[in-house]
Amino acid sequence: MRGSLRIRLIAASLLALLASLSVGFFALGMARSDPGAAMATGGFLFLGIFAGFWFYLDQALARPVDKIASELRIRAHAETGVPAFVPSRGAEHLGDLGPAAASVLSALEAARTARDEAVSAATRHLDEERVRLTALLSEIPVATILLNRDGLIVLYDGQAAEVLAQIGTPRLHAALSEYFDEESLRAALDRIHKTGLGTTATLQGRRGAVTFTATLKPMAEGGTLMIIDSEISRIAPDADRPLVYDFALLGQRRDAALEDRRLSDLTFCVFDLETTGLLPHRDEIIQIGAVRVIGGRIVPGEAFETLVDPGRPIPDASSRVHHITDAMVRGHPSISSAAPRFYDFATGSALVAHNAPFDLAFLRAKRAETELNWTHPVVDTVLVSAILFGTTETHTLDAVCQRLGIEIAPHLRHTALGDAHATAEALCRMLPMLEGRGIDTFGALLAETRKHGRLIEDMN
Repeated sequence: MRGSLRIRLIAASLLALLASLSVGFFALGMARSDPGAAMATGGFLFLGIFAGFWFYLDQALARPVDKIASELRIRAHAETGVPAFVPSRGAEHLGDLGPAAASVLSALEAARTARDEAVSAATRHLDEERVRLTALLSEIPVATILLNRDGLIVLYDGQAAEVLAQIGTPRLHAALSEYFDEESLRAALDRIHKTGLGTTATLQGRRGAVTFTATLKPMAEGGTLMIIDSEISRIAPDADRPLVYDFALLGQRRDAALEDRRLSDLTFCVFDLETTGLLPHRDEIIQIGAVRVIGGRIVPGEAFETLVDPGRPIPDASSRVHHITDAMVRGHPSISSAAPRFYDFATGSALVAHNAPFDLAFLRAKRAETELNWTHPVVDTVLVSAILFGTTETHTLDAVCQRLGIEIAPHLRHTALGDAHATAEALCRMLPMLEGRGIDTFGALLAETRKHGRLIEDMN
């Protein structure tokens, strides 16, 4: 039966008072016969009463309140799919707080459902227009790339993706200089900025890749439109040609120090590794998977996945976990070839992993072999979960996903790309929760994660 919280507090206070009086009378009686023993006995009894009273308040008040606060925070920022709120064990000690929270969240969920239906109806037309625009651009024999004023990619169509893929992995918010020779590119952009007119330039792909002739035109927002004749881009007739863009990047600048940049403005590369074992100095990487998050959303179509040939047999115990066998990795690139490709994919991003020390230890153990220094800023979703939900909760990937209403298909669990995608979804749902607590910059997040160093090592 649910009782009043005020009555419970009064009852607990009366019990503590009666216990203290009992100790006092007992100590007074003993003091007349043995003062030393009275003081010792009274002290132990007082400590026992204090510990019992503290334990009662912790179990009956502190933990249930923390649990309800955590559940409220999840549902205040989460999308649909989070299980309905049910007051946890111990909430009955809080009087009507648990049912009141459930009532508020039920109303919030109803309002959110109505909002989602309205937004869905209002954006259906926009989605149809986007499909038409994508189809139209696919039929025009040019590759289209839009840059912001810092030379970062804001939009690319499917044909541009094919062009960029001949040099590196196509990515939003990547510098165009990562794909083309910086000297010729800079000369063309300088001409545009000085004259305000369009120009034509011959651009050499980096690392000796193919050369393209491009037309560059200034845009009203300060950006630059780049068009490449796709007849020389080797596009397969049946290739998927999505339109990838984020116009919010047009006005975004990179001039702020990393610590001062808002989390919502950061680019994240969320990754996971599968390995032959648990020891970085002895075991090998056999799969890398990663996705990118910009503006709090997973970028569609921007994913990295590769098997890696470890050059040694994969133990049966490891294969039972990730289902990767020797036959599957045979013929795939070695880590010395795969790691640089992943490094390029992650350039300009903050690395994100669930239990980042494990994955980064494997990457850094191959430093001599790959000649790569992994100095990226790092976000660990284990620590983010601990900040939001407390260290007494479980912070495995499965537990975090269940808490946030994220489903991982069984056939994707313990695959590098599947786990990376689940971690990215968790990150996207936790970022608004961090901002709701006033943790809205990378520096503020670092300060909070370092408070949990006893839980897991911070890799920054």
